[in-house]
Amino acid sequence: MVGWTLALAMTALPAATAATPPTAPLPALSPADQQRADKLAHGLRCLVCQNQTLADSNAPLAHDMRDLIHAQLAEGRSDAQIMRFFEDRYGDFVRYDPPFKPITWLLWIGPFALMALGFWVLVRTLKRRAVARAPLTADERARAARFLDTGS
Repeated sequence: MVGWTLALAMTALPAATAATPPTAPLPALSPADQQRADKLAHGLRCLVCQNQTLADSNAPLAHDMRDLIHAQLAEGRSDAQIMRFFEDRYGDFVRYDPPFKPITWLLWIGPFALMALGFWVLVRTLKRRAVARAPLTADERARAARFLDTGS
């Protein structure tokens, strides 16, 4: 009984570990469409790596997304339609350069606003330091002299 189970498991093992059959090859693209595919792949973010474009990533999801771009270009879709497809599917985050709209204003304007605020604080602090102080009175000079002479 154990022998049969072992034999059955051994024959099923290659079938279970076999690679999935390759999908149908994608149609060849013209050189212009290939350039468009590269441009689109550089404009989309890899959702696995997050700091790489689809063109730079080796993740399986990035490969699948590049295949989707290729297939849609072969179907005759425009760049805007392809970008819209990925935005609808994954949100604005999929774009490597997020669009400028109300929900992303802080992302685009925030660094400049913080830099302007820091510059304003710096200028204000420097102006306050530049204000001349009133000279010491005779009593304050005498007290300072006594302090310096005695050390206490």
